[in-house]
Amino acid sequence: MIVLKDIEKYVRTGLNKSWLLSDVNLEIKEGEFVTIMGPSGAGKTTLLNIIGMLESSSGGDYFFLDEPVHRLKERRRNELHKQYMGFVFQAYHLIDDLTVYENIETPLLYRGIKGKDRKSIVANMLDRFNIVAKKDLFPDQLSGGQQQLVGVARAIVHKPRLLLADEPTGNLHSKQGEEIMELFRDLNNEGVTIIQVTHSERNASYGTRIIELVDGGIRTDKAVRQPAGASDTVQAPNGN
Repeated sequence: MIVLKDIEKYVRTGLNKSWLLSDVNLEIKEGEFVTIMGPSGAGKTTLLNIIGMLESSSGGDYFFLDEPVHRLKERRRNELHKQYMGFVFQAYHLIDDLTVYENIETPLLYRGIKGKDRKSIVANMLDRFNIVAKKDLFPDQLSGGQQQLVGVARAIVHKPRLLLADEPTGNLHSKQGEEIMELFRDLNNEGVTIIQVTHSERNASYGTRIIELVDGGIRTDKAVRQPAGASDTVQAPNGN
């Protein structure tokens, strides 16, 4: 699904370059549940944003579903992003002046789904996440855990093949965080590929593979368990 070759990222400060990522080589197969860990400043969120096409690398090659992302025009990257990816953020990123129902519906509006179909799809999401009673509330009327549930529902309502999560339980207490991670595991078992950034060893244990980033490069890449339906052992790309 994802192949990264010699990915690098830097920002310029005057005449100098500050490196965020360097020589990242990585392959992620469909159906994996990958955790990216490492100290603050290691480049975790930068790598996630590059994979999610929220920002571009400074060099290297990126292939997503065999398409050369590093060569694509912005319009095509946006199409891939919208069609195949969902995002869950630590800060929820719900739209304050939209209800729970409207927040979940938003990705379907962007995709031009007809009103009748949208209604059915959103109703299924509300039921699945047990938030039917919250559908007319606004984000500031919800607890943190409820807001994150809405965020996850919004991220998967269009059935993405790849779910990207940046510290998805960072603002939640342990019980709420456990509920989100159980939900992620269920989604992965249903075939959704997941890449999460987290500092939590507990959260990492839900995945199939852990990648440790240090100083912008991959230090270790190890399998935790087999992806659902997989038979091959996950191995790090050569050089990592």
